[in-house]
Amino acid sequence: MINEQLLNPQSIVVVGGSDDVQKPGGKVLKNLIDGNFKGELYVANPKLDKVQGIRSFKDPKDLPNVDLAILAIAAKFCPSTIKFLAEERNTRAFIILSAGFSEENEEGAKLEKEIVKTVNSVGGSLIGPNCVGVLNPNYNGVFTTPIPSLDPKGCDFISGSGATAVFIMESGVPKGLSFSSVYSVGNSAQMGVEEILKYMDESFDSETSSKVKLLYIENIDKPEMLLKHASSLIRKGCKIAAVKSGSSEAGSRAASSHTGALASSDVAVDALFKKAGIVRCSGREELATVASIFMHPELKGKNIAVITHAGGPAVMLTDALSNNGLDVPHIDGSKADDLLEKLYPGSSVSNPIDFLATGTAQQLGDIIDACENDFDNIDAMAVIFGSPGLFPVYDVYDLLHEKMKECKKPIYPILPSVVNVKDEIAHFMAKGRTSFPDEVIFGDALAKVYNTPKPQPEEIALPDVDVAGIRKIVDEADNGYLSPEQIHYLLDAAGIARAKEGVADTEQEIVALAKEIGFPLVMKVVGPVHKSDVGGVTLNVKDEETVRSEFKRMMQIKDTYAVMLAQMLSGTEVFIGAKREDKFGHMVLCGLGGIFIEVLKDVKASLAPIANHEAHEMIRGLNSYGIIKGVRGQEPVNEDRFAEAVTRVAALMKVAPEIFEMDLNPLLGNKDAVTAVDARIRIEKE
Repeated sequence: MINEQLLNPQSIVVVGGSDDVQKPGGKVLKNLIDGNFKGELYVANPKLDKVQGIRSFKDPKDLPNVDLAILAIAAKFCPSTIKFLAEERNTRAFIILSAGFSEENEEGAKLEKEIVKTVNSVGGSLIGPNCVGVLNPNYNGVFTTPIPSLDPKGCDFISGSGATAVFIMESGVPKGLSFSSVYSVGNSAQMGVEEILKYMDESFDSETSSKVKLLYIENIDKPEMLLKHASSLIRKGCKIAAVKSGSSEAGSRAASSHTGALASSDVAVDALFKKAGIVRCSGREELATVASIFMHPELKGKNIAVITHAGGPAVMLTDALSNNGLDVPHIDGSKADDLLEKLYPGSSVSNPIDFLATGTAQQLGDIIDACENDFDNIDAMAVIFGSPGLFPVYDVYDLLHEKMKECKKPIYPILPSVVNVKDEIAHFMAKGRTSFPDEVIFGDALAKVYNTPKPQPEEIALPDVDVAGIRKIVDEADNGYLSPEQIHYLLDAAGIARAKEGVADTEQEIVALAKEIGFPLVMKVVGPVHKSDVGGVTLNVKDEETVRSEFKRMMQIKDTYAVMLAQMLSGTEVFIGAKREDKFGHMVLCGLGGIFIEVLKDVKASLAPIANHEAHEMIRGLNSYGIIKGVRGQEPVNEDRFAEAVTRVAALMKVAPEIFEMDLNPLLGNKDAVTAVDARIRIEKE
């Protein structure tokens, strides 16, 4: 738990404080001093009476009561020191910079558990161990640099890696990013990224709290907590971006179904972030760029005016925006002609708006005013302005600053001349502005922000399913794949439309079944995993003679123990699958089915439960959505029925968490219905 002693301590002791500022204990002390910590500052050092001018206690027992202890001593000494401070000196907040704990060996893990037990016993807060510390406007409790500009309206940044936290701050500071707080959680012995975010949600104040949160995550241990509090913060008006590293495909290699092969842990992370509304970034530079975009007004539409005095960057930015779903619309008409008259000959206003290398601050102002007031098909402006170094451009950047204050449409300053006009850029950012040095990184990041969906509702209405019927099937089932009969009952209980079908293992039974279902039929082997690969599927069976001959042939195929008969339906093959992912719950995936799933791997995923509108978003997000809508006279798939089937599969997963994998492949979709014609369901109970 985060407490007041961690956030705003009135006294701090650096245990292991040193005069050597090249050591963590020395550097954190220097940072606290340089940051003008307003409370009482102490050092615990067995050899010195003063360290960097601060009173040092050779024996911790001589220390007065102290709110926060920052430890930079060997791991083996930390448990006893923390126990003494917690029980004898009323210390309720601890930051352990030291390494040598669970990240190294089992002995270190034991030390860590002992420390957590002590801290929890007094209701204390623990950050670390193996971290760089905590930074906020009240104190510089880190042993690293840079110390960024600290502002309550800056970014809250939580990182699972200390070194990466430093590198991300180094990426952000040159762009003008300020920070409200930085938490390096290290081993997350008591509190990790999820717990810090939970606190930020539960303590959020719309007037005083930062509305930008940045996350660097190596392990998502509590996905449900992350989803709940990230989406809650975003609904309150916050913006969140995150890097999740360390994704592994190892689990998918052993999967026995299409769903298992496609539903990796990284897909689960993607699904969680989309459901929460978190902008997922691929690296440090993109995270810092997205954070800088967050500092501007929200982009309300997809139409961007690219304003430039240099052609090449404008073309590259236009490509980046257009390739990611944003538009750089053509500008014309009488208002465009009026603007062109205010610019030098050779300029262009068609968009990109190029006012040439000789363009002036006045002309830039005229262009911005026109985009703000005259061109209704423009939602935001990206201004590219550098310099060949011939003359100062303070006037341009001063004008840009004023226009950014006046205009309702976002204005994004792309300032590439980081050498030629570094002083002017510094002057611009000293006004509290952020900027972007690279137009392509900016364009990709802006599109990513715009295309990230809003968080899903906290309460999702589930479709009605037969809970008792589902539980009866699952409770009675053994681990492994369900029989066709069990699958039929389960699909019916979940309200998922399926083809009429049955299974037989004798010729007499298969003939009787064929007459009951009616021709034409599909025949499929029961047993082999990939039926079509072994000749185990026969389509359009129209008579009893073919039923008999195909039954005999199929029963000779290896691993076949029965044959399934089903209605011969027509339509586009689509797919729905589900897989239980450790800690995340169930992922549900959809896309084109049949062989297309193997070739195209075009699927969208979300986490159960899934609302109807979210299911529609998944379907519409497919690259193959055009096929589902129907192209060149092809019959469309009924999207409402497809979406309903997705929500019903998700509801099934919530009622039956024992389902490990489920494949509905294919379902046949036409303008009237979406019907499952083949299914595999695997149960794994704890």
